[in-house]
Amino acid sequence: MKRITLTVACLALLAGGAVQASSHREAPLLTKTPKVDGTDFYLFRSYETGRAGYVTLVANYDPLQDSYGGPNYFSLDPAAAYDIKIDNNGDALPDVTFRFRFTNTYRNIKIPVGGEQVAVPLNNVGAFSSSKDPTLNLVESYTVEVIRPGKPTIKATNAATGASTFVKPHDNIGTKSIPDYAAYANKYISKLDFAGCASQSKVFVGQRREGFSVNLGEVFDLIHTNPVGDTHGEQNTLAKKNVTSIAIEVPIACLTAGNPIIGAWTTASTPDGSAWKQVSRLSAPLVNEVVIGLPDKDRFNASNPRDDGQFAKYVTNPTLPALIEVLFPGVKAPTLFPRTDLVAAFLTGVDGLNQPAGVRPAEMMRLNTSIAPKTASMQKSLAVLAGDTAGFPNGRRPGDDVVDIELRVAMGVLLTDAQAPSRTLPYTDGAAVSAVEFRNTFPYLNTPLPGATD
Repeated sequence: MKRITLTVACLALLAGGAVQASSHREAPLLTKTPKVDGTDFYLFRSYETGRAGYVTLVANYDPLQDSYGGPNYFSLDPAAAYDIKIDNNGDALPDVTFRFRFTNTYRNIKIPVGGEQVAVPLNNVGAFSSSKDPTLNLVESYTVEVIRPGKPTIKATNAATGASTFVKPHDNIGTKSIPDYAAYANKYISKLDFAGCASQSKVFVGQRREGFSVNLGEVFDLIHTNPVGDTHGEQNTLAKKNVTSIAIEVPIACLTAGNPIIGAWTTASTPDGSAWKQVSRLSAPLVNEVVIGLPDKDRFNASNPRDDGQFAKYVTNPTLPALIEVLFPGVKAPTLFPRTDLVAAFLTGVDGLNQPAGVRPAEMMRLNTSIAPKTASMQKSLAVLAGDTAGFPNGRRPGDDVVDIELRVAMGVLLTDAQAPSRTLPYTDGAAVSAVEFRNTFPYLNTPLPGATD
């Protein structure tokens, strides 16, 4: 029971304002550059059959994609660096970084018109089932660099070809252009080798159906819903959107270093002279979206976990409970200030669950890789609140209902009745999510919606 209570405390810190999309258009600068806007980050023991010895990490970028969004669709930024960073000793610095860089190759397909060869305005001129098909006008490829402090940067190789390049499948234009998108995209789940790791990893970059579930429109409209209503009673506003996923599955032994606990986060950076300028950062859901105050959102995106003490006020005095109390006078916000219990759990991981020895306080997703994964049918959407310690905040799986979890903890579920008079109410945004809604195989998120169907 102590472990569960402490884990709930970890959730509570994250819930300073957990009622909106995880990190979709959450900071002013990123509204101008959606290609480098990190939207969600997942970190979990793989639960695909036969893959329990692996960890899956998924970083989603470019939010709110409409499937019909042609003719350019949603290629990633070839000038940017997209990183997935792992801290395996608790010092809040990356010990392993997987850096993804993209290249767009245009074939400049031309067709004869009135005696002239004229370039077409579209990304394809016919149906295709492979990125080698000549009917496809744009081919997007990428490299994966492995960066370790004090060691030369190395490029991972495609186990099937021996080359250092991988292909990203085109976005789901529609069923006339790509008759079987699932089969097409699955061709680009690649096996990956990199020095220092004895076993092969897997990698996939491509469009996926948005996996985050939230009643977004009503929440933005001053919580225009019943926050203690039916957990399945409202619309998931993101249900008809796509997103771009950067997914990698790595053997546990290639990520850990002497203890089973790792921390991880994703960043995107753009060129700034001869250096990189970090413009996006994401680990735990909802932090920058609704915890960090508007004046500091861009600064948070540019910051490193090691320096997170500068944002402590947004956690010790969270605004969401106070807003709920104003909007719904019958609900009482917690009265304990400052929320020091939440600060400790948020920055360090939970003692006895996912706190590394000698940890330096820092905000990141933490996973205890010694806790066995659960199959989708056995997972609880409320994760630790429902006794499922293989889920959030011990990492995060696609089926973890982080909005409901964080709402309940924000309103004081771990506090006493005197400190949080409304702590036992079943807070919800009404948009439920479950692990059985997703794939049971890597990369777990579902096939993206097509721009058109038959």
